[in-house]
Amino acid sequence: MLLASYSACALLLAACLALELAACRSRPPAAPHHANPAFRRFQRGYYRVYLPALAADWLQGPYLYKLYQHYRFLEGQIAILYVCGFASSVLFGLVSSSLVDRLGRKKSCVLFSLTYSICCLVKLSRDYLVLAVGRVLGGLSTALLFSAFEAWYVHEHVERYDFPTEWIAVTFSRAAFWNNIIAVGAGGVADFFAEWLGLGPVAPFMVSIPLLVLSGVFAVKNWDENYGKKRAFSKTCGDGLKCLLSDRRVLLLGTIQALFESVIYIFIFLWTPVLDPHGAPLGIVFSGFMAASTLGSSLYHLAISKRYHLQPVHLLSLAVLLVFFSLFMLTFSTNPGQESPAESFLAFLLIELSCGLYFPAMGFLRRKVVPEKDRLGVMNWFRLPLNLLACLGLLVLHDSDRQTGTRSMFGVCAAVALLALLAVGRLFALSRHDAELRLPAPPGQADAADAAPEL
Repeated sequence: MLLASYSACALLLAACLALELAACRSRPPAAPHHANPAFRRFQRGYYRVYLPALAADWLQGPYLYKLYQHYRFLEGQIAILYVCGFASSVLFGLVSSSLVDRLGRKKSCVLFSLTYSICCLVKLSRDYLVLAVGRVLGGLSTALLFSAFEAWYVHEHVERYDFPTEWIAVTFSRAAFWNNIIAVGAGGVADFFAEWLGLGPVAPFMVSIPLLVLSGVFAVKNWDENYGKKRAFSKTCGDGLKCLLSDRRVLLLGTIQALFESVIYIFIFLWTPVLDPHGAPLGIVFSGFMAASTLGSSLYHLAISKRYHLQPVHLLSLAVLLVFFSLFMLTFSTNPGQESPAESFLAFLLIELSCGLYFPAMGFLRRKVVPEKDRLGVMNWFRLPLNLLACLGLLVLHDSDRQTGTRSMFGVCAAVALLALLAVGRLFALSRHDAELRLPAPPGQADAADAAPEL
C-alpha cells in the first residue's frame, strides 16, 4: 500500500498540473480587477485570515479516526464520536447564519479560531466524554467556518469598498484554487509530523493550533466588524419549506444532496479502518484523495467549456453513477478474508473524483432553481435529512462485533447511491425541457441550431 499510495498521489498531482497549465493557456487576457491595487490588497487581507483557517481544518482530516483508535476505543464508540460531530454540525448549521449576523462576522471568525483551538487541545485527553465535547465544538467551528468568513467578505466587498459584484466570484474562485492546494499539502504535512517525526496521530491537531491563532490574530488586527440583517429563524425555514415543496426541481435536488452526501459522510468514517490495517500511509492517502477531488473539479470545468459543452446535469449524473460503481466495488473488496486494499483504494479515489464533479455541478443547479431570498432556508432543510441519514447509518448499520459490518455498510450505501441515481435520472429528464437547468449554448452552436431545418 505504501508504494501504491505515493504513486497514485504523484500521478493525480501530475494530471491536475497538466489540466491547470492547459486551462491557463486558454484563459482570456487579464481582466480589470487584476490592475486594481485596492482590490488586490483587499483580497490579500481576506486570504491572510481565511487560508490559515482552511489549512488548520484540513490538517485534522487524515488522523482523526486513527487518534481515537490509538486511544483504544472500539469502532462502535468511534462511530458515536463521529455522530456527535455530524449532529452538532447540523444543529449549529441551522442557526449559524443568524448567530453570525447578530454577533458580528469578525467576532464570529475570532470565535471560530477559539473554539477550534479548544477542539484541537481536547484531543490530548483520553477521556471519552471530553472527546465527545470536542466533537461538538468541532461541529460549531465547522458551521462558523462555512458561514462567517464568506459573509464578512461579501459585505465588505459590496458595502464598504463598493467593488463590482462580479468580482466576488474572482476572489472565491482563487480561494477554491488555494483550498485545493492546501488540502493536498495538509495530508503530507500531517504524515510528516505523525509518522516521519514519530509524534503520533495527535500531532496534526497540535500543528493546527498555531494556524488557528494566526487566523484569529489577523482578523482582530486587520478586519473591521460588520453585521447582517436580523432574520426570524422560523420565517427563514418556513419560506424555505414552501420553496422546497412548490418546485419539483428543488425537491429533486434536495433528495439527491441528502442521499449522495450522506454516503460521503459514511465514507469519511470508513476509509481509515479499511486501509490502515494494510499499512497505508494515512496522510499520503488523504493527499491522494484531495488530488483526486481536485482532478474531478478540473475535469468539470474542462467538460463545461466551449470545446466540449457538457451540461452540469450530465456531470452530476456521472458523479452519482461513479459513486454507485465504487461502492459496488467496495462490497467485494472488503469481503472478510478476501480483502483487496488496492481495489478499495481505487474505489475511494473514484469517490473523491466524483466529489470533484458533484459539488460544482450541484452548486450551479442550486443557484439556478433556488431563489436567493429562500436559499438559506432551503439549505437548512437540505442539511437535515443529509445528516440524519449519515448519523443513522453510523449508529444502526455498523456492528463492531461482526466482521461483515463494514461490507454491509458499503452494500447499504450502494443501495442509497442507486436511489440517488434514480432521482438524478428524473432531474435529467426534466432538464431536457428546462432551459434554466442548462448552460446556454455557445453563439456559433445556437446560430446553427436556429438555422437547422425542421424535419
